[in-house]
Amino acid sequence: MIETILTLGIAIVIAVVLWYFLKNVTKLIINSVVGIVLLLAFNFFNIFGMGDIPLSLASVLICALGGIPGFVILLLLNAVGITV
Repeated sequence: MIETILTLGIAIVIAVVLWYFLKNVTKLIINSVVGIVLLLAFNFFNIFGMGDIPLSLASVLICALGGIPGFVILLLLNAVGITV
């Protein structure tokens, strides 16, 4: 009897941890996709007339890992003349 209760308790804890982790992963994936789309849209439409941000492996990784804040960092670096 005690083994069954312990197993159910462990299963509930695992389910809660997986739910929390998957909920956060979804937010991270959406943020990364939005960051990359912003980078591509900025380069395609030449927003603010500042010129293109060079599409290198580093700039794409910054947008993929950083999402929207990563894009803003690249935008600020581009505004002061630093390219990644």
